[in-house]
Amino acid sequence: MSGILSEDALDTLFRHARTHNAWQDKPVSDETLYKLYDLMKWGPTSANCSAARIVFVKSKEAKEKLAPALSQGNLAKTVAAPVTAIIGYDVEFYERLPELFPHAPEAKTWFNWSKEWAEQTAFRNGSLQGGYFILAARALGLDCGPMSGFDMKKVDEAFFAGTSVKVNFLCNLGYGNPDGLFGRSPRLAFADVCQIV
Repeated sequence: MSGILSEDALDTLFRHARTHNAWQDKPVSDETLYKLYDLMKWGPTSANCSAARIVFVKSKEAKEKLAPALSQGNLAKTVAAPVTAIIGYDVEFYERLPELFPHAPEAKTWFNWSKEWAEQTAFRNGSLQGGYFILAARALGLDCGPMSGFDMKKVDEAFFAGTSVKVNFLCNLGYGNPDGLFGRSPRLAFADVCQIV
């Protein structure tokens, strides 16, 4: 692999991308959601553990199921979004390692020796995949509204009951209405957060 993305591509993924709060009345197709996952899945994770699990909330019934878990400030924009992705992580991700990391048959034992270690690994890698998810969505022309501000226990009960999956964050998806954007917030400078040693 070599080469640098064009300035336009870098703008799309980073510099001009915004967190959207208002949405155009334009649906997101299931085909686009499949493409989104097919891009994000290639991002690296520990031992290819691929801990993220995603529920795409599109239907009126599913939105009604999600609504009671949302904070008041996130309710209207989430109900209005064409899709809300529930980004979760599977604390028993290691069960799939024989399939995902076949050249190391012992890989499962690297993680399942401690529930705490397995959950930390799942959360870390699921979060990493959440970042890939946002970049993949932007690369496909979607706008994103990632957020916390919801009752995690209610989301887990409504969407992941009886499973080993826990919610990490929510991400509204669609085609943003720029009228709903806040002013661009500043970012910290390199010298404030980085060292080269």
